[in-house]
Amino acid sequence: MTDTAKERAFPQEPPLQDQIDAPGAAFRQGAAPRQAPARTAGRRAGPGHLVIIGGHEDRQHDKQILARFVELCGGADAKIVVISAASSVAGEMWKMYDAAFGDLGVSRHVHLELASRQDANDEDHIRDVLDADGIFMTGGDQKRLLAIIGGTALDAEMHAALKLRGAVIGGTSAGASAMSGHMLTQGRAELHPEKGSVHLGAGLGFLHKVVVDQHFSERQRLSRLLSVVAQNPYLMGIGIDEDTALVVERGVGIEVLGQGAVTVVDGRRMITNLADIANRETPELIDVRLHLLPSGSNYRLPGQEQGDDVRRVPPALSEFLENVTKRNPIS
Repeated sequence: MTDTAKERAFPQEPPLQDQIDAPGAAFRQGAAPRQAPARTAGRRAGPGHLVIIGGHEDRQHDKQILARFVELCGGADAKIVVISAASSVAGEMWKMYDAAFGDLGVSRHVHLELASRQDANDEDHIRDVLDADGIFMTGGDQKRLLAIIGGTALDAEMHAALKLRGAVIGGTSAGASAMSGHMLTQGRAELHPEKGSVHLGAGLGFLHKVVVDQHFSERQRLSRLLSVVAQNPYLMGIGIDEDTALVVERGVGIEVLGQGAVTVVDGRRMITNLADIANRETPELIDVRLHLLPSGSNYRLPGQEQGDDVRRVPPALSEFLENVTKRNPIS
């Protein structure tokens, strides 16, 4: 999300264009993905990784999160595509990541200049995604990002890159919120949860049955995420702190790295009076589960446990883990 003085509310933008299709629609409806070139050394074909970052990740010092993203992509020889379409200052955003990935030794990182949906259907841009090892979405405004790429050929190729070619999809701030099928489009960080204070729209659909919020602890957004879950108990809320990442290996497990933590809000067993109160009133929320996963948390699906730092998944966390690692999410 754009860093402005109005941190507590999303900027008011025009509604998404009517022509936006469901996220990744072309891929999910059976459009044949294009033939990818030979694999980059160090990365396997098949379902890949998501690197979901809470914003303000370190880009100047040890760059722990970006370094992990590069490692998952295959190392310094990987081709990384940067999408800055969420930002109204896309060129300035690209300069920051051009320098950061260059400092990490990556020579094949390119910028996709996407100012319109026509750009997101451009053959040259599609070819860049076709042979990319990693795709990184910067911060800005997630509504702007979806208005430009949602339902386009680029969107479909990103899904194919992740699901069929083992690519890594990374996103920070707005780029993180856009990863789920249901995406926060507007909401205030009030002191308490409020009915009607948040609004959702269609995201890119890389994640299943969740909503992602970012800058989580720093902007005191727990009440906002509780509002989301209260209105949509089908969805689990994921709040990611700044300079913190939730790394998802699809079909395998998750890890948390960085300086903060990941908060999970689970309201599926919740008891609430939300249906009986007026808008802007605070609902009763009883039996809402909250999980805190600090940096270093590392869980794998049953049968995937390897290494001394991987722990058995507690039953209360198992459905969350299954949702976010699902290979073919339906959001």
